[in-house]
Amino acid sequence: MTTAVTVAVVGAPDVAKELGKKGTSSDLTLFNTVTEGHATTLVEPTQFPDKYAALPAALAMADVCLLVVSELTRPIAETIATVELSTVPTTVVLGPAVGEGELARALKGGRLEAAPRLPLDFPKLREVIDTWRAPIVEGPVMVAVDHSFPVKGVGAVALGVVRRGTLHGHDRLRLWPTPKLLDIRSIQVHDIDRKEAECGERVGIALKGIDADELSRGQILAPEGSLAEGAEVRGDAFQKCRYYRGDAAVGAAVHLAHGLQVVPAEIGELASGAVRVTADRPVVRVVGAPAYLIDLSVPAGPRLIGRFTVGP
Repeated sequence: MTTAVTVAVVGAPDVAKELGKKGTSSDLTLFNTVTEGHATTLVEPTQFPDKYAALPAALAMADVCLLVVSELTRPIAETIATVELSTVPTTVVLGPAVGEGELARALKGGRLEAAPRLPLDFPKLREVIDTWRAPIVEGPVMVAVDHSFPVKGVGAVALGVVRRGTLHGHDRLRLWPTPKLLDIRSIQVHDIDRKEAECGERVGIALKGIDADELSRGQILAPEGSLAEGAEVRGDAFQKCRYYRGDAAVGAAVHLAHGLQVVPAEIGELASGAVRVTADRPVVRVVGAPAYLIDLSVPAGPRLIGRFTVGP
């Protein structure tokens, strides 16, 4: 049986390339390695900090996060604030130019204060990463699409990770939030043809019934009736980013990040126990999963407003 894990490598460029072979590249760059039946995908938010959305996207793709602190700068401060508020299990990697005392002050008071720490030692990092596994989530299959492209003679191909259940060849799935129903033509896992792919595995899926330009990041392949979609997103347990210095409130124009979806939205309600936002387009809602509010207009400090849990 094969195993897999997706790791977000954030905080410092040029670290992920030392841990895997370069693959797909956009605002995110993916690096891959397969060792004795265990596949690791490393995701680097290459265009962060210029494109903030790359950072939450990398975290949304990940089972585990490597937060690399090689220097204390404004971008690393924003990275720490974002990772701290995320729900992704995190290991902190300390570069040689940052002292233990400096790191302790930077992480004090948040969940990362107690996070495991490792030195920036590539053989040691590879050894640790090889022990990580994606969690197995039972239920109707769900594949989060992060890239797509056309292939001559094949058609539209979607790349993503199986986040729930098992994907089978010839499944008929809905492309959420669109109404389209698509047939799975074929499945590849790290360029190997497969009849099925397990939860946690990264897949390339040839799709029947759609053109590649109709696919986009944030869409989800899942059975009809297994998810919900709509412009209004509600939730509870709002946790504000403790470093956010903006003034976003009811009526403010913000961005909503939920899974790999990042869309403009307006705040309708914002309190510790209740959140309501209306996006400018339909959003796939995964009940119980985290969502984030982002303020791209804030003049200083982190652009992350806070996090809440998506409700029905």
